[in-house]
Amino acid sequence: MLTKSLKNLWARFLFRDRGILPTKRMLALFAFFSCAVVFLTLAGATPTSVILVNAVFFGVSFADLFLSPKKNQFLFKRTMPERMERGFVYSIQLSVSNDSSHACELRFLDGLPQSFETHFPMTAVVRKRTTAVVSYETKAPVRGKYVIEKLYVRYKGFLGLWEKQTTAELFNEVKVIPDLTETKQYLADPQRFLTEEGVSIRKRKKGEGEFSLVRTYVVGDDPRKINWRQTAKKHEIMMNEFEPEHGKQLTVMIDCGRMMGAELEKGNRLEKALEAAMTISAAALKNGDAVSVLAFSKDIKRYVPPAKGVDHLQKILEAIYDLEVDEAESNYPAVLHYVQTHQKKRSLLLLFSDVSTFLHEESGLLYLKRLRRRHLFVLVGIEDETLAAMTKLYPENVWKSMVKSIAQQQRQLIKKRKTNWQKQGLIMAEAKEEGLAAAAVSHYVHIMNQGLL
Repeated sequence: MLTKSLKNLWARFLFRDRGILPTKRMLALFAFFSCAVVFLTLAGATPTSVILVNAVFFGVSFADLFLSPKKNQFLFKRTMPERMERGFVYSIQLSVSNDSSHACELRFLDGLPQSFETHFPMTAVVRKRTTAVVSYETKAPVRGKYVIEKLYVRYKGFLGLWEKQTTAELFNEVKVIPDLTETKQYLADPQRFLTEEGVSIRKRKKGEGEFSLVRTYVVGDDPRKINWRQTAKKHEIMMNEFEPEHGKQLTVMIDCGRMMGAELEKGNRLEKALEAAMTISAAALKNGDAVSVLAFSKDIKRYVPPAKGVDHLQKILEAIYDLEVDEAESNYPAVLHYVQTHQKKRSLLLLFSDVSTFLHEESGLLYLKRLRRRHLFVLVGIEDETLAAMTKLYPENVWKSMVKSIAQQQRQLIKKRKTNWQKQGLIMAEAKEEGLAAAAVSHYVHIMNQGLL
């Protein structure tokens, strides 16, 4: 077991803390001079000459050490984005100001979290009394909030015989948020985003909306809005007045239970659910509807009250960007009871979850039947590609025949239960991982076009 002093020494060699290290050039020169001293000794050189050679060597090396810049003559600054989308490459800049009268070569090792993908160390040459900027690229594959506090630096002088190391205290905070590519695509062109789904977004006709009041006719009014009953009663032309619809309400429910941790080609089920949740929220908010978000597993993890306006999307993102998969199973009855008690206004409940697991949770059907009296329920999940691939196996032997038979049986069971639930007025759909957001938005648009809410 290493003692405390040995651990501190080892930490210095691991590009940490502070210290002075010989460079490869120094070690090579030391080896060369050692051989020269041995050769001179064997050749009969006097002790004075041997001492003189060693004194010259060490004098030059220590002169290089003392002429290198001091640690307090450097000023470091890190510039990086406050937000980074998961899986995207971002550039980070490191600014180095050298206030000394000597140029030096530096190597950097930034204190990024281990999950960040990058390549270190980096090198830069900073001339005397100048500022140099070094940039590098990094990618964050894991969502969350990270704090970066340190920058580890090594630098050497003109001859490059000794290398000093120091640690700069630089505080930066970065939030790694979900991939918002699909959300941006929808906000840029909603109809193009839904092209593959074959869903058209209907525009509201002029004059349509919620009935407001009956008023007296004014020149220029549309004759189609005449209220004939009130006209006959009042003996004057009366008009129906309409105002734009106040908007519907959408509740996005995100399952964070154990089954949502199943790995996909890119990320897991929860990652795709979060990306789809942001896209459907953007679609509803842009349409003028109110959106609330509820994340849960065995308990309620996050809840964002309903609100309108595209600005509300920022609040939703802040609430769900760091959600993680729990090891526990999801408690569907508890969350459905929570919705029933807190969601008084009729709304569209859109749940992102694992369809097969939800179908086996029979206790949830009772709560959904109650919710169906007031709300409209839609469940969207990711298709099990492994199960689908097993149903297409070629039965070339007994083992593959058994696997295919069991997979087909499982598919038929899921299909039968889905049909049973849909007869109760509960919409269920599965989509491929790359089409989850489009499937969710298409169901939302279809429901709004049909006026089912």
